[in-house]
Amino acid sequence: MSHTSRRRLLAVLAASAASVPLAGAVAAPARAAGSGTLADVEPFAGPAGLSSARSSVTLAPLDASYFTAATLTAPLTTTVLAGTPARTEVTSGGRRVALLTQGARTVVLPGPQRTFAENKRPFADDFQRTLPDLSLDPANRKYWGTSPGGGSWYTLGPVDTDYAVVPGSGLISLTTDGASRHASLHDEEITDVDVRCTVRFDKVPTGQACSAGLTFGYQTTHNNYRARLSFLTSGAVELRVEKEVDDTVTQLVTAVTLGTGVPAGTDWTIWVRREGTRIRAKAWRSASAEPAAWSADVVDSTFGKGRVGLRALANTGCTNLPVTLSVSRYEVDAANWETPPTVTHGDWVRVLPEPFDGTWTTQLEQTIGGWAGSCAPDVLAHAAMFLGGAPAVTAGAGPAQGRQVLGEAGYGYLDPQGYRLEGADFHEYMNTGWTFPDGTYVKPSSKQVGNLDCSGYTRMVYGYHLGVPLAAGADTSGQRIPRKSRDIADYAPGVMVDRTDGTSPPAAALLQPGDLVLFNADSGDDAPSGPVTVDHVGIYLGKDAAGKRRFLSSRKTVGGPTMSDLGGASLLDGTGTYATKLHTVRRI
Repeated sequence: MSHTSRRRLLAVLAASAASVPLAGAVAAPARAAGSGTLADVEPFAGPAGLSSARSSVTLAPLDASYFTAATLTAPLTTTVLAGTPARTEVTSGGRRVALLTQGARTVVLPGPQRTFAENKRPFADDFQRTLPDLSLDPANRKYWGTSPGGGSWYTLGPVDTDYAVVPGSGLISLTTDGASRHASLHDEEITDVDVRCTVRFDKVPTGQACSAGLTFGYQTTHNNYRARLSFLTSGAVELRVEKEVDDTVTQLVTAVTLGTGVPAGTDWTIWVRREGTRIRAKAWRSASAEPAAWSADVVDSTFGKGRVGLRALANTGCTNLPVTLSVSRYEVDAANWETPPTVTHGDWVRVLPEPFDGTWTTQLEQTIGGWAGSCAPDVLAHAAMFLGGAPAVTAGAGPAQGRQVLGEAGYGYLDPQGYRLEGADFHEYMNTGWTFPDGTYVKPSSKQVGNLDCSGYTRMVYGYHLGVPLAAGADTSGQRIPRKSRDIADYAPGVMVDRTDGTSPPAAALLQPGDLVLFNADSGDDAPSGPVTVDHVGIYLGKDAAGKRRFLSSRKTVGGPTMSDLGGASLLDGTGTYATKLHTVRRI
């Protein structure tokens, strides 16, 4: 569905189809017509057959019984509910049909039950970065920095400085024999995976062999699977697929000789595809044609979920150390988390043209009546359309005509040290300049095309797609959404639902889907003696399968919008960063 027109996509979302996968494939019906339970979402095909259930929004078939239930009985009844902010419940025949908040434009309405789900997005790390002198910060173990969307690298070995990055390569220096070096990505939840890497050694070893392995199902340095290339002193290269359990190594298949007389500096590609208990692996000289068949095809169930990464080793007796392993690419083409986060409920969030002033009018009744039974995309549907795997959609008219306005988004471009920079606003995602209501014109950055930082993501959903006025920068009027999260916390149009008292996160007892959740996630932003600074914003989605409150936001570690837990749980409950650092809740 890439390059689909926006009108066509919205028609797809509004249709009574059973499922609307963000990956553009067609999934099985979420449930049979008339039944009340959701079934598992059918996986979408990944590369060459790996099943990888991508991010999706699914809903049940809209049979006649749904539209009968959506029919409103006039007159509608309104009741002002207790609590702050003031809310008005609208009912029809004793059933809630809308919940409005005085001073806010968002309205929560019942609709067909939907399930929002996210799975791991593909990524590739080409190590196009330099890193600072980490010897100045011994507590920082991220000696390979952060991969683009794959999590942070964690390095472990006898000498921390054996790990380095130069533009184009991650380096592991084998400076002592007989000791393994491990570099793994901080994502312990991966089960099925399609992963490959490109490696080379700078020397043919003497005395004893050296090896480089692609690890998966990684639990610890002593418990993991690996597809390992053994570089022999003769110049021969062998592929071994093995598992290590509490320091005991078991070969899963017979070693395969891939080449002889191989010179130093030859690039090799190692490829592993793991699906369920089936493990397949192959390796080849990167400059040669990829072999058609897998060198190893075996079934083993020892390890379930785990990290992916690399292992390097110089056997005891290797006499020409140091030997350096260079990794020029590490790529995950598809992967499944053991339990992808899912949120299921029947709340739909729509936006009024003006804030509700507390007075129920005929016009409001007509508006609410027009929304009853509608499956046109709402706030939450638009927000989900920027998750990993969402198809690209271009605008058919308006100031962004011909520009991409929906589809998988990144967070920001990488600086020379490999860290993602904030600053990607909604119009930069679209690669177009924008004139704001006060006449300010802002040019886009060509480096930020397809990216949205946390506030840019919020402004894209509520501003560009749903028509809430936007400010060019800071704005204290309360009429426009400011550019930065710290200003959104105080001045976004709408009402404050709750705020921390300075000692603990707010209870947010009246939190509802669509609310903005704002955090003091990075205490380093606070002035030594000044007020706490809000530095992150997201959109509350609802309770997940575990009953925890989950939100959507665009984050650096993940590399774009997410509802997942990579690099920190997207939860408002528990002891994670976002649960403990929730600062303000606002309702647009």
